[in-house]
Amino acid sequence: MNIFDRYAPFVQEYIYRNRWENLRAIQVAAAEAIFRSDGHVLLTASTASGKTEAAFFPIITLFSEDPPSSVGCIYIGPLKALINDQFTRLNDLCAEAGINVWHWHGDVAQSHKSKLMQHPSGILQITPESLEAILLHKHGAVAKLFCDLRFVVIDEVHSLLRGDRGGQTLCLIERLSRLAGVNPRRIGLSATIGDPERTGELLAMGTGRETVIPKIEAKGMTWRLSMEHFYVKDLQAAGDRTDIEALPVLEEKTDQAPASADPGLGYIFEHTRGKKCLVFVNSREECETVTTTLRQYCERAREPDRFLIHHGNLSASYRETAEEAMKDETQYMTTVTTATLELGIDIGRLERAFQIDAPWTVSSFLQRMGRTGRRELPPEMWFVMREDEPEARALLPTTIPWKLLQGIALVQLYLEERWVEPPRLDRLPYSLLYHQTMSTLASSGELSPKALADRVLRLHYFRRISQDDYRILLRHLISTDHIQQTEQGGLMVGLAGERVVNSYKFYGVFQENEEYTVRSEAQELGTVVLPPPVGEKLAIAGHVWLVLDVDHKRHLVYCEQVKGSIPAYFGLCPGDLHTKILERMRQVLREDRQYPYLMRNAVARLENARFTASRSGAGDTPLLNMGGSMWCLLPWVGTYTFLAMERFLKVKCAQRLGLKNFESARPYYMQFTMKADAQTFFKVTAEEIEKPIDPMELIYPKELPLFDKYDEFLPEALVKKGFACGVLDLEGLGNAVRRWSSGSAPAR
Repeated sequence: MNIFDRYAPFVQEYIYRNRWENLRAIQVAAAEAIFRSDGHVLLTASTASGKTEAAFFPIITLFSEDPPSSVGCIYIGPLKALINDQFTRLNDLCAEAGINVWHWHGDVAQSHKSKLMQHPSGILQITPESLEAILLHKHGAVAKLFCDLRFVVIDEVHSLLRGDRGGQTLCLIERLSRLAGVNPRRIGLSATIGDPERTGELLAMGTGRETVIPKIEAKGMTWRLSMEHFYVKDLQAAGDRTDIEALPVLEEKTDQAPASADPGLGYIFEHTRGKKCLVFVNSREECETVTTTLRQYCERAREPDRFLIHHGNLSASYRETAEEAMKDETQYMTTVTTATLELGIDIGRLERAFQIDAPWTVSSFLQRMGRTGRRELPPEMWFVMREDEPEARALLPTTIPWKLLQGIALVQLYLEERWVEPPRLDRLPYSLLYHQTMSTLASSGELSPKALADRVLRLHYFRRISQDDYRILLRHLISTDHIQQTEQGGLMVGLAGERVVNSYKFYGVFQENEEYTVRSEAQELGTVVLPPPVGEKLAIAGHVWLVLDVDHKRHLVYCEQVKGSIPAYFGLCPGDLHTKILERMRQVLREDRQYPYLMRNAVARLENARFTASRSGAGDTPLLNMGGSMWCLLPWVGTYTFLAMERFLKVKCAQRLGLKNFESARPYYMQFTMKADAQTFFKVTAEEIEKPIDPMELIYPKELPLFDKYDEFLPEALVKKGFACGVLDLEGLGNAVRRWSSGSAPAR
């Protein structure tokens, strides 16, 4: 029997109704894996390839033959908007078979949720945070709701692989399965998986099942891709001047953007006119700024406003308004967005996507590119790289177009190797450990220490957490009243813990922006997010300040003004760049080839950068003399290796080399003054890297490296251990330093 014949009649009718002439490869492979095995399944295929239907056609066929007596399938989606979109699609598919489809998140009406509680059945679509809320507040109903749960579908599974949210999702599935006495099959869906085998292992962890990963031949695809570069003028200083030079655009001059417009945003303003587009940016703050600026251009050009905004901090009504407007084929609107529209939401026929600067991962680039190219159009993305024009006497590292190199590297890694970032599975998730401990205790009531440890540490995601570390955590939480110990020796949530658990923000484990007030003596300077450690610098109010103390409880930073330039620090490190991307960036700078998607300005900027690099040796040696005792280190390593390298040089090598005035622009370069010469630098670093290094030695004095959402509630020892052993990449550090000693060219 072929796969089409195996489908239920109503699924066959759905296929006929949509005029599909044949099944896609992903749909055949998924059906074979689901129908003909009892293992988990990982489906990887390009965006808009039909992965959702591929998973659900066989699932609802099985449900029509043997209806589950409870919710039979949970669909976990990373975004409310994605769930809303899939809810409509699944409802249409399941209506004829009488299979109920439910959705559950913060914007869903209580009446809809109540009906599910009374009549658990069919398919439940939910976010990880809402599933956490069910386990927390409806603990007693979990067995009834999910006693016949057979499948858990995790959509966009790649988005859950690099942080606590993915760990939370796996913990929730495991906790729910225990409570309901089930072992559902897990089905992961993604267009961008870097290491399918490791992801499959993660998906199957603790279940006793294998993961089936169908091999699906990807058909060839044509991309429309361009990358242009602009220098950003100081428009605020220019005031209302109209003599600012705009760099040439791709097409013949039809630019109607205001004459004083930022060249890059004016370029976007012009080339979105009369089209449906997305403009991707890398932060919510930039999203707001870009949208406001483009709307101002509309006013100055006396055009109707044609720009929408979409990011996670907006209310549901604003987000849904943008989504509906983009689906409307009669409106030619452009939405400025963060990653919230990066995932698989169908917002209709998009003509092109813009990306301001480079995203931080190949995965993100592919997802954003995949928003276009639906309805038989080729995917189309225009990169817009923007940077301040280097001053004539600028030091070398600031003259390198880092964003341009990063964009080229992302594209080339996928074109040449089909490479995508692998999952990060080696962290010590103490922040999530706190969260799941408090959630388990709050949902269960009083538990003995042994029973609590048994429930939490048996969650397979915490396999690297020792019992000794868990005892340290519990003792600390008792001492801070997050957990209260009863006279009988049992544990329950304490008063301080109740304030955390009873907040709606507790359901999520992703970091939210917590602002710290910065003060110098009696003067209040403003606020920052995640301040740097004591002894490092920050920039605020137009000056540079040295951090003297950080009060994490009161969210205060005390500092004094100093001279110098503005360093970056891990608290504001905007993205996790993989070492492979930095290595490819270096190759871009060194190789003598052109890339067909680069436009005029980008070609010229790259040629200038290559000329400067060849003259200075920046592409050949990691260490460059900037004049006198000033040096620049270009390590070409990823973010977490870079963090380890900074600390290695400061803690292990600074005294022997005479390193001072250390500043860095993570993860691109470091600058410092040094008494030693280049030969001594390589000799000393080679010697020090061969000595045993305790990761805890790389924590600065008085530093409390809060990295994840609930780190502030952990004992200092675990915060430091989690950062030192789970974030800092000592293996990558060792590899990089050994390469210097074995093959570095002489510094110039």
